[in-house]
Amino acid sequence: MFVGYLPVGYPDLRTSIEAAVTLAENGADILELGPPYSDPVMDGPVIQEAAQASLSAGFKVRDLFPAIREITERTGVPVLVMTYWNLVLQHGVDRFADDLAAAGGAGLITPDITPDAAAEWIAASERTGLDRVFLAAPTSTDERLDLIVRNSTGFIYTVSTMGTTGERAELDAAARTLVARLRAHGAGHCCVGIGVSTADHVADVLEYADGAIVGTALVRALRDGGLDGLAATARALAGGTALRAGRTSA
Repeated sequence: MFVGYLPVGYPDLRTSIEAAVTLAENGADILELGPPYSDPVMDGPVIQEAAQASLSAGFKVRDLFPAIREITERTGVPVLVMTYWNLVLQHGVDRFADDLAAAGGAGLITPDITPDAAAEWIAASERTGLDRVFLAAPTSTDERLDLIVRNSTGFIYTVSTMGTTGERAELDAAARTLVARLRAHGAGHCCVGIGVSTADHVADVLEYADGAIVGTALVRALRDGGLDGLAATARALAGGTALRAGRTSA
């Protein structure tokens, strides 16, 4: 499974909608959309740059829901929102959940809130049928992993870092180990993100996980090559799923 991330409102709201549709039409199995935030502590420089451009262009959280509605109506691909929790609080947890569900969204990825602090969101998601995607990291304790597995639906966002060639082997091993630990705690679906940027990375991840999440490579492609550049990069990354299938059958 290829999960593709794009910021909403970048480089402007209309283009970001077309970019999400383009991503879905060129191989993404799930869309992950990020409303821009003024203090994106977990985002790399390329995504931070895009978020700032989106905010400068006037993006508001209320713009998110009609954008999702159009994207889901045009593609049929599940749309998750990856958002910093303060944006949800500012909008109102129940209101955010209701608006997201009404727009056809599938759920939330919440990178900066843990299940033990998310009782209001868990209740709202249960009520609306939205998925809850919490993050697990290699440093997470077994107790924390058990809590994440019990409270996540859809999949668990499995944090890794795969970047330069010199780091690949060690970091890939960390991701494999974390997925194995999550499976031992009963996790059904694990998707690996942060640093996944090539078709080979996607194929490698799919050897042990259920999905590969790509963000920066797609945002850079949109920035540098527009919708055509994004389409080409998405097709190349989606090719990693076929590459994985080829390795399995070989």
